[in-house]
Amino acid sequence: MNDPTTIRRLYGRRQGHKLRQGQSALVEELLPDVEVPASGPLDARALFGDDRPLELEIGFGAGEHLAGQAAARPDHGFIGCEPFLNGVVGALGHIRDQGLKNVRLHMGDALDVAERLPDASLDRVYLLHPDPWPKARHAKRRMVNDGPLDLIAAKLKPGCQFRLGTDDPTYCRWAMMVMNRRRDFVWTAQTPRDFLTRPDDWPETRYERKARRQGHEVWYFTYTRV
Repeated sequence: MNDPTTIRRLYGRRQGHKLRQGQSALVEELLPDVEVPASGPLDARALFGDDRPLELEIGFGAGEHLAGQAAARPDHGFIGCEPFLNGVVGALGHIRDQGLKNVRLHMGDALDVAERLPDASLDRVYLLHPDPWPKARHAKRRMVNDGPLDLIAAKLKPGCQFRLGTDDPTYCRWAMMVMNRRRDFVWTAQTPRDFLTRPDDWPETRYERKARRQGHEVWYFTYTRV
């Protein structure tokens, strides 16, 4: 297995606009209640107090998809990882407004969390619109690379799903190339419609809507862990 710790800068900036007072209050008051513990082994019981199924979203943006999935399956536990502070604030707002009790957040590198989970412990992993790192010399920083994918494969249960979404043509081609050479994932698409149409259980995000308004195509890939 390639060591994912050798490539850690898989995202860009960590903070955008200055937080408003209410947003700062969310970080100070709600985040400590839903934050992934800073150290030690992780599993469903450590995070949620029982042995429920676990799902992981890598880079959840403003949290719309994470919240939608959590609301749809309240008996599952959802771990959301996002290095961008303003995105964490967005997710906290969804957790508060929807009364979600089955979400835990990590403001930082998703691989740090994944490494602390038992092997074959995740029912789904989501990677939606990751930073494309469009320059060729930065390709090694893309999350869809063998190091991170080795870790994702190790943590997913056999027969469970890795979902990838992107509107970047370069990333789409790169991801298809990398995923198609692997033997631990199988692409589930049977027709073009399967990856050109957003599945019913794939909540739309504001980023995706913006991409469509700008005339971008969006691709939805679902891979099954062999």
